[in-house]
Amino acid sequence: MKIATTSGNRGHKANLTIRKPKAVDGAAVNELIAECKPLDENSVYCNLLQCSHFADTCVIAELDGQPAGFVSGYIVPENPERLFIWQVAVSPKARGLKLAKSMILEILDRPICHNVTELQTTITSSNAPSQGVFRSVARELETEVRRKVLFERETHFDGAAASEILWQIGPFERADVARVAA
Repeated sequence: MKIATTSGNRGHKANLTIRKPKAVDGAAVNELIAECKPLDENSVYCNLLQCSHFADTCVIAELDGQPAGFVSGYIVPENPERLFIWQVAVSPKARGLKLAKSMILEILDRPICHNVTELQTTITSSNAPSQGVFRSVARELETEVRRKVLFERETHFDGAAASEILWQIGPFERADVARVAA
């Protein structure tokens, strides 16, 4: 998908492309994630696998040909009606374009997600930007958000990281996705 947009850089017209990633994007995705704090960095190998084995449920966005956003996700193996979004990365140069929401909706609109009726992710309580993105997706899909602790600070992270709250967005219908992704 190609989009012409105006970036925050003095009204500069920019070309935005949103597409499935390829293995050759793995290293650039790794660099993008590294510049998007507070995201946890993965190995380049992990990003290579996301961009190849999981390309159907991941997306890369390029602004004027440069990586500007990446979303990784997968269909939950034991629950094929659930899409789990692992990470959402948006470069500082692309913030304000509603790119995160556009990338998530792009994945949901793909044929691989034709049975998906629920979107899931985990977000720490301090990550207000991510919370805002997923609230916005829920509003667009006209559905509810349910939350519960999935991985607890002391039990799962030995006190070294904040608890991860599971956000469950849904149920929604395929028609809801088609309506908002258009």
